[in-house]
Amino acid sequence: MKPTYFKAVQILTDNKALHGPTNGEIEKIVFPEGFTPPQDADIKTKLAELQAEYDAQEYARTRKPEYPDIGDQLDDLYHKGAFSDEMAVKIKAVKDAHPKPE
Repeated sequence: MKPTYFKAVQILTDNKALHGPTNGEIEKIVFPEGFTPPQDADIKTKLAELQAEYDAQEYARTRKPEYPDIGDQLDDLYHKGAFSDEMAVKIKAVKDAHPKPE
């Protein structure tokens, strides 16, 4: 999920922020009575860190929809004998209990 100002506030406050806008209006974020909100500069620094982490994972977000379905991947591994003997026995038991219709 793309990082937001509000998410940065939540991280800095251990989720003490109850609700508020995502676009950087600290005055509109609701905190518990007597709680001191973080400074705007600290929030922006945390947001920049979150954005850098998000940007670094662009390749993963791009790859994800192009991978074959995880069930197809696991089935292929099973048929190629790539699982341990114990796992192969467990998978075979499920396949035997619920056979694929002809």
